[in-house]
Amino acid sequence: MSQEVAALKEEVAGIEKLGKEVSDLRELAGVAQGEELESEVEKVREHLSKEEIKVFLSAKYDAGNAILTVTAGAGGQDAQDWATILLRMYERYSEHKGWRSRIVSQSFGDPGPESRIGTKQASLEIQGRYAYGLLRRENGIHRLVRISPFSAKSLRHTSFASVEVIPEIDTTVEKIEVRPDDLQIDTAKSSGPGGQNVNKRETAIRITHIPTGIIASSQAERSQAQNRERAMQMLLSKLYRVEEAKKEEEVRKAKGVKKANEWGSQIRSYVLHPYTMVKDLRTGEETSQASQVLDGDLDQFIEAEIRLND
Repeated sequence: MSQEVAALKEEVAGIEKLGKEVSDLRELAGVAQGEELESEVEKVREHLSKEEIKVFLSAKYDAGNAILTVTAGAGGQDAQDWATILLRMYERYSEHKGWRSRIVSQSFGDPGPESRIGTKQASLEIQGRYAYGLLRRENGIHRLVRISPFSAKSLRHTSFASVEVIPEIDTTVEKIEVRPDDLQIDTAKSSGPGGQNVNKRETAIRITHIPTGIIASSQAERSQAQNRERAMQMLLSKLYRVEEAKKEEEVRKAKGVKKANEWGSQIRSYVLHPYTMVKDLRTGEETSQASQVLDGDLDQFIEAEIRLND
């Protein structure tokens, strides 16, 4: 409750600050013009856009934390390397937003040239206000076109990786029934790049929900019990999201609305050769600043998708 109050106070303070900026801008308009005025107008416009986007984030868990999972597609080391690049992109985006993030599970690929270690799959826990609301539309397939660092002939290669984003649900509120007989629980030693064991005890936990095939794993905690609790919470969040998706689909059918982009559909292309461009296939939003996007500058794509569908 105290966290919710603090978050609401922060939002009110943001609106009040925006109001003061607009008031100051009116006064400035009476005495200044040209570049100075244009610069201040642009600052207020950016602040207004950031506050305005929160209006669209009103779904149940939009204001809460998120769990983002990146999975390499077919393509061996190139796809695994692309998954590592995407993971870093979302870590950097979280930093830009002032959120906290940590990897709760990661399975590594084989070592490549230049000490590159690929990722088969990794789950990133992101804690911050509106983390899920802003990131939930990143669900889908992300496509990379570049000169492969793994090709001896420097050939162009296309790689794919999927991104799944689920909310961190409150398990004390959401009553999700899971029978113990429906769970397969496996333990393993937490490992690092190249398969090196970083933990001599089997503390990593992998839980499979047999009826749906949904898997959740955790290796970030120090004890097996903590990892089991974390993996179970992730599993319940995934099951909750599946049920919510079914309800949303029923509503869309009842309204006669076309099927929305689902997890598994290609949503964005990142081209690094023969030119540089990142293009969102849903909104048409694009930029030639591919390196900035891969360094976490995702606001224009995320905000465009939010405004389009909400």
